[in-house]
Amino acid sequence: MRSSVTGRHGEVRIRRAVARDARRLTRLVTTSRAYEGPYAPMVAGYKVGPDYIEAHRVHVAVDDDGRVLGFYALVLSPPELDLMFVADDVQGRGIGRLLVGHLREEARRAGLLSVRVVAHPPAEGFYRSVGAERTGTVAARPPAVMWDRPELVLTVDGGP
Repeated sequence: MRSSVTGRHGEVRIRRAVARDARRLTRLVTTSRAYEGPYAPMVAGYKVGPDYIEAHRVHVAVDDDGRVLGFYALVLSPPELDLMFVADDVQGRGIGRLLVGHLREEARRAGLLSVRVVAHPPAEGFYRSVGAERTGTVAARPPAVMWDRPELVLTVDGGP
C-alpha cells in the first residue's frame, strides 16, 4: 500500500501524529464545513488533545511543507474509526482514500479483520466508495448527537 501521493500540494505522506499536532487537528475538526449549520453543535468546543493522540493510533497526512491536510484516529478495542477529517480545501484530491488505505494497513498490523465506522451522515457515500458496507443505524443521543448516523463496517482486506 502506498503511503503517499503526489498532487497539487507536492508529495503527501502519512506519519504518526505527535502531541504538538493537537491544535492543528482540533482546528481541522472545528472548522470543517461538513459540520456547519445543524451539525455545528457536534464539534463546538471539541478538542483533540495530546493525551488522545498518545492513547490511540492517530495518523496525519502532511504535504511537503508539513501542513496537516487530514487525519484519522483508529481505536483498537473495540476496533473503530473514531475520527477522520480532511481539510476542506483539499477534499476530492485523494487524501481521504490515502488515509483509509493507511488505516487498513494499520488495522492489519494490529491483527484486526474489520473496523466499525459510525459516519457523519453526509460522509456515508465516501465510506461506501472505499468499500465500507452499511450494517445499521446508530440512533440519535440528544443532546450530544441530534441525528441518526449510519453504521458501517470497513473490512481490513477489502475495498477498492
